[in-house]
Amino acid sequence: MPVPKRNEIRPGLRVQIVEKHNQRTGKLTEGVVARILTSSSTHPHGIKVMLEDGKVGRVQAIIPE
Repeated sequence: MPVPKRNEIRPGLRVQIVEKHNQRTGKLTEGVVARILTSSSTHPHGIKVMLEDGKVGRVQAIIPE
């Protein structure tokens, strides 16, 4: 499944991210987007975001509401 593009992600959206230290295992962390950190429209590994709890990672999936 392709990673979401920047225009699909917005603050307040519930997403699954992979944090830097979990990239090898692919362990996903779920949370709500606080800030979008990647300025480009796409990134092969996912758009980097900061969650409301301060965790930073690349978006792998958007959780449907």
